[in-house]
Amino acid sequence: MLAAECTPYAWTGGLGDVVGSLPTALRKLGADVRVALPHYGSIDPAVHPITTNGAALKVSMNGIVEQGKIGEVEQSPFPLYLIGSDDYFANRPELYGYPDDGHRFVFFSRGALAATRTLGWQPDVVHCHDWHSGLVPNWIHAARGNGAQADTPATALTIHNLAYQGLFGEDLLQVAGLAEGGFLEHPTDPELTSRLNFLARGIRYADAVNTVSATYAKEILTPAYGERLDPLLRERQDGIAGIVNGIDTVAFDPACDPHLAANFSVRNPAGRAQNKAALQRELGLPVEADTPLLGMVSRLADHKGLDLLAPVVPHIVERGAQLAVLGTGDPRHHELLAQASREHPRHVGLALRFDPPLAQRIYGGSDIFLMPSRHEPCGLGQLIAMRYGSVPVVRATGGLADTVDDFDARTKDGTGFVFHRYDPIDFFGAVARALETYRYPDAWRALMRQGMSRDSSWDAAARGYLDLYSRALESRRSARAP
Repeated sequence: MLAAECTPYAWTGGLGDVVGSLPTALRKLGADVRVALPHYGSIDPAVHPITTNGAALKVSMNGIVEQGKIGEVEQSPFPLYLIGSDDYFANRPELYGYPDDGHRFVFFSRGALAATRTLGWQPDVVHCHDWHSGLVPNWIHAARGNGAQADTPATALTIHNLAYQGLFGEDLLQVAGLAEGGFLEHPTDPELTSRLNFLARGIRYADAVNTVSATYAKEILTPAYGERLDPLLRERQDGIAGIVNGIDTVAFDPACDPHLAANFSVRNPAGRAQNKAALQRELGLPVEADTPLLGMVSRLADHKGLDLLAPVVPHIVERGAQLAVLGTGDPRHHELLAQASREHPRHVGLALRFDPPLAQRIYGGSDIFLMPSRHEPCGLGQLIAMRYGSVPVVRATGGLADTVDDFDARTKDGTGFVFHRYDPIDFFGAVARALETYRYPDAWRALMRQGMSRDSSWDAAARGYLDLYSRALESRRSARAP
């Protein structure tokens, strides 16, 4: 696997969570899975001891051989190789956001492929995650055209979020060794024809493609969700799999989570009340056991539904409920939430920061968890919330539609509350249904138990990825060299 993120070493969101958990689940099924990650300067060797491979790593960049390094994390549950460069990674405090990001991830991808030769290990499949390694399928496809069909691995590409594509200028074609082939002709968008799009190359040339939920796999075929790549995706629509993410059920286990005030489980849920009281105290809210507490852990951005939340907050307050929000993002949303906290200090608790332990406490202490996303490829928050007994309110999009079953007041079936139109009225309608159901303790406890009992482990997803790899291998075997 080639990935730009991997928990707990370097991550900013769901991509890192997936790459940190999926390899372990695959290894349990007998696969020899190894992961390559950039050796970021933020990876602390005092926390994560690293063994350095003495062999020189030579990486071709624009016809010039640059020197790299190979490290291996000693205590990782799977072989984790760090592709190092003083220029591109070691001396950078952030993972992304640099003018030379294109050069950095060309170096990483080339370096990861070179490392397999240096380490004497030939993979059957190279699994590329998101745009950062999206050129790898292109390079391997080109190698097959040069007569290397028998020696090349199959390639699989996972699209975690189509909005992030890796767009760069003409100069990077030369750096990446793709100048001879030039740009890909975009069927409908001339502007994209004059850009090097890492993700589009991966979609075009990978032997197998998937995304992280069945609904998202269908949504991205449409102009509304396709991020201008829907024509390219429709060319492959019969072969794009949707595999719903799992969560690390060891790391996310309320029965032994060290960040909680009290541990609890579906069989012994009594500790949730202590967690709710502790969370209310931590965020400066009145400690009121019977007041419904709504939680939200999110990037503070429009597409996460923050533009729906702002007009709904006064109505939440009118209903006497409390709201706990953790996250960072758009300064506009920072200010709107800060204003709501100032105006309603007894009802709105706010933490504008990245704080994973507090996130755990919100999952374990809130009664209701909000995810009103405009689009959500899979989403992990709703899976963690259900495991921790916080009932999700979600919009029916992407993985949210695939993982949360709308509560039926007649049959008492369901795991959460679902709305469909991206509209604050529809959103508050779902919140109001949740608040009304909360008034009936027996129904609410049954709803919590159904969510907590849901199997959100990686087991099913891992089997799905083994099927994806088999499809990739079959595609490589049956393909004719161009």
